[in-house]
Amino acid sequence: MAWRVSLFVFLLCAALRARACEIALVLAVDVSGSVDNNEYRIQMQGLADGLRDASVSEALVAQEAAVMVLQWTGSSRQRAVTPWTRMTDFDVLEGFATRVETAPRVWRNFSTAIGEALAFASAQFADVPNCERWVIDISGDGSSNEGVDPKDVHNVLSISNIVVNALVIEGAEPQITEYFWENVILGNGAFVITANSFEDYPNRMQRKLLREVTKQISERRPDSRNPNL
Repeated sequence: MAWRVSLFVFLLCAALRARACEIALVLAVDVSGSVDNNEYRIQMQGLADGLRDASVSEALVAQEAAVMVLQWTGSSRQRAVTPWTRMTDFDVLEGFATRVETAPRVWRNFSTAIGEALAFASAQFADVPNCERWVIDISGDGSSNEGVDPKDVHNVLSISNIVVNALVIEGAEPQITEYFWENVILGNGAFVITANSFEDYPNRMQRKLLREVTKQISERRPDSRNPNL
């Protein structure tokens, strides 16, 4: 009888490990003054469609990913518009995507505070401590012109082993892709994907999400109970 109990406990633990959250993903959307209302809608619709992509959605559900969306612009203007949601099945994912594509714009006509957006995004991971990877996925079309410099928050992000990837929309500023490579992204395997215009955004978002959720793009966070892991 005892061996049956032990077998049941073993199988239960194995099942729980298999369903553990493998990635927590913050999707940070630029709503600064350089983004008009049509471009805002393109971003949100492109993000929702990217989440619905067959390969992306399968990976998110398989990993029981935790996903949230926030909007950001100038200093002290960052807000979660869709809270953390565990992608436990495809119905949950579809509901989340619907909330994303219908989310109202919180701000407009403000500056671009990338460093503060990263700091705000990093604080959100306190609510998903058990996810194995923490990733910030930030999109934008301009360099930081207000608040703390993005590089000044890199040390804090590195301590928590947070990866920052970016989707850059060209057109508003010259060499903006290079700026994100040099000043914004961070971590093992971090990358930038460029959209040549807002119309190119949906396709590029799908590619970026696929790359993030189907590849090990960051080391697992160290176990606080065993710093050698």
